[in-house]
Amino acid sequence: MCEKHRTTPVVEPSSDGPRPGPCRPADARRAVAHVITECCRAGHPPCDAHAVTDAQLVASELTTNAILHGGGVTDFHVDVLGPDVRVCVSDRSDRLPVARPPEDPQGRRRSGGRGWPIVCRLARDVQVCDLPTGGKCISAVVPLT
Repeated sequence: MCEKHRTTPVVEPSSDGPRPGPCRPADARRAVAHVITECCRAGHPPCDAHAVTDAQLVASELTTNAILHGGGVTDFHVDVLGPDVRVCVSDRSDRLPVARPPEDPQGRRRSGGRGWPIVCRLARDVQVCDLPTGGKCISAVVPLT
């Protein structure tokens, strides 16, 4: 399961109770940039700017997919593991992500449907894990060098 991928949440719990972390793609992009910046300050080797953008895009797409297809973001974690960044996004749905063809059965171009292929292209490792309480966690590892 994804328990082995747990890290400290990027958004701290509020006094009202636990909060799931970034619930909007822009928040996910900022969280990834923040974690990478903090690690670079702590003495990690510098990260390629394009690689940081790739990691932000992966976080944004996973968050968007959780909102559109998974019933919302239920958990979000990001951490730097040596030369890589790992983004984990959980949602309420047990359905696995799928890549949709760019055209519908009548040959018309579809809008959307590009997020999952983007994640799979940019990430070095992608895992989808069922959660014990229902839903799933998607973990994507993006190289930073």
